[in-house]
This record gives sequence, structure tokens and C-alpha cells, in this order.
Amino acid sequence: MKNKRKAKIIAVLVSVILVAVVIPSALYIKFFTIWGIKGQKPINSVSSPDGRYTVTAYLNNGGATTSYCVLAAVKDNKTGFERNIYWQEDVDVAYIDWVDETTVIINAAELDVQKDTYDYRKN
Repeated sequence: MKNKRKAKIIAVLVSVILVAVVIPSALYIKFFTIWGIKGQKPINSVSSPDGRYTVTAYLNNGGATTSYCVLAAVKDNKTGFERNIYWQEDVDVAYIDWVDETTVIINAAELDVQKDTYDYRKN
């Protein structure tokens, strides 16, 4: 009888901890990062000098109450992995220029495509 009660207590505690971690994490990802943003209209796409990476810029329309935004995603052409690296409000063009095989400049923001991100809300 004590074992069943102990198991129930542990199950409840694990559930509470999971909810306390999962819900705030999901909210943070949704509202405070660029991970979950989907590109709407492709406007520019440029491959790195060695062809390993391709940066694609999208024009996103936030609707009547917000301005246009530019989202840029980098795709590793070797693995197929794609992630968002650039998010800027109040622009409708994306100037993309590669500095070297892993460094790109998007609208004056210099990024290492392997690790950097630019989010106008944080930078």
C-alpha cells in the first residue's frame, strides 16, 4: 500500500515538473525566438562560395497592424538541415552578400551561419 502511494506521489511530482518546464519552454520558443517563424514569400536566395550553404530570404506580411518583416533561413545543402538566422521588422528587401564560406551579411548584419542569429527584438 505504501509503494502504491509512493508511486502516485512520484508520478504527480514528475507530471508537475514536466508541465512547469514544457509549457514555459514552448511559450518562450513561440514568442521570444525566431525558431518557429515560417517564411511566407521568397524574395532572395544566395549560395555560399563553396555551395555548402544557401541563405533564402522571405518577405513576411504581419497583417494590417504590423509592417513587413524579412526572415532569412540558412540551409546546409550537405545535410538538408535548415534554420532561421535573421529576423528584421520594417524592411521589405534583403541584401545578401557572402564574406566567406560561413559568413554572410544580410542587410548589414554579419552572421556566422553555423552559430549566429539576428533578431531585431534582441540586437
